[in-house]
Amino acid sequence: MSKHGKILVAMSGGIDSTVTAVMLAEEGYEVVGITMKTWDYETSGGGKKETGCCSLDSINDARTIAVKYGIHHMILDIREEFGDFVINNFVEEYMAGRTPNPCVLCNTHIKWEALLKRANMLECEFIATGHYANVRLENGRYVISKGKDENKDQSYVLWGLSQQSLAKTRFPMGQYRKTEIKQMAINRGFTELATKSESYEICFVPDNDYRGFLKRRDPGLEARVDGGNFVLTDGRVIGKHRGYPFYTVGQRKGLEIAIGEPLFVVEIQPETNTVVLGNLDDLNRNGMWVRGLNMVKYASLTEPVEALTKVRYKDPGNLSTISQHDNRMKVEFHGEVKAIAPGQSAVFYEENDLIGGGWIESGFQL
Repeated sequence: MSKHGKILVAMSGGIDSTVTAVMLAEEGYEVVGITMKTWDYETSGGGKKETGCCSLDSINDARTIAVKYGIHHMILDIREEFGDFVINNFVEEYMAGRTPNPCVLCNTHIKWEALLKRANMLECEFIATGHYANVRLENGRYVISKGKDENKDQSYVLWGLSQQSLAKTRFPMGQYRKTEIKQMAINRGFTELATKSESYEICFVPDNDYRGFLKRRDPGLEARVDGGNFVLTDGRVIGKHRGYPFYTVGQRKGLEIAIGEPLFVVEIQPETNTVVLGNLDDLNRNGMWVRGLNMVKYASLTEPVEALTKVRYKDPGNLSTISQHDNRMKVEFHGEVKAIAPGQSAVFYEENDLIGGGWIESGFQL
C-alpha cells in the first residue's frame, strides 16, 4: 500500500513530466505513467526529425524512465479522437478566417478527458501533469493560479478545464522554477534530459508550416482561394494574395507586396477572400468580445471587474475592465492593444489567479 495513494501521471518523455512522475514516486505515491499518442509524425509530411510529445523517441524516453523507477507505464492511443476533434477544428478555424489555438482545445477536450477516464478505470485518486501552474480549493471552487516561474507559467493554456477536472488534478511543477527542475533531473542522473531542447510547435505541424499542412489536408484548397484581393483599410485594392486561410492578423512577413511602408494584416474577410492590410497603428484595438467562456475562480461575474487580460500565450497582459454577458465577455482595455486575432484564447487574471477565459470573437474600437 502506498503512503499517499494512487496517482496517474501524464508522461510525455520531457523533463517536466519526468520529474513530476519521479518526484511523486519518491514522495510515496503509487504512480501510474501514461503516454498519449495523439498524432503520427509520418503523416504530417513535414520531413522534420521527430521532437514533439507524440514522437516515438519521446514515448521510448517516458517508458525508460518508468521502468527505471518501477512505475507501471502504458501508452494510450487517442489518435482517432484527436484527429476528429482537434485537427478538424484547426482546419475549420483557418477556413473561417480565424487563428486557432489547438493546444488549448486538446487539453480541454481530449487529454484531460482521456486521463480522467483512465484514472477512474485504474482507481487513481488524482491525475498529475508537468504544467507550470497551481490549483487550490477556495470558496468552494478550484482555482488555477500562475506557476512560480513567471517565464514558464502555463496557466494560459489551462483556462478551459472544468471544475470537475481541476478537482482531480495536481500540478507539482507549479511550486518550482525551471532551473530547479533541471537541477533535480541532473541530480537523478537525467543529464541528457535536462539539456534536451524543448519543442514549442503544434504536434501535428512539426515543421511549423501550417500553410503546408492545410494544403496537404485539402489538396484543392490553394486553387480555390488563390488570387483574392489585398486591400487597404480604405478599401483600395493593392494586389492579389495566395488565399485568405494562409494569413493571420498581425502578420507582416511573407505578404510579398510593397507600397513603400511596412504593411500588416489587419483583418481577414473569408466571405470575399479579402485580406485587409494597414500600418502598425491600424492593428490597435481598445476592446474585444470573447465567446465560449469557461469561468474558473468565480462561477460568473455579476458586475464589471478589473483584470489583466492576455490575448496570446507570451502576452504579458493588459489592464482591462471585463463584464460578462451570458456566455460572452466584453473586454475594455485601459489602453491600445495590437493584433487581437479572432480564434485565439483570451485569459483573464486577478493578480495571479485565473478568473476564466474564452475564444476571441472580434476586436473593436470604443
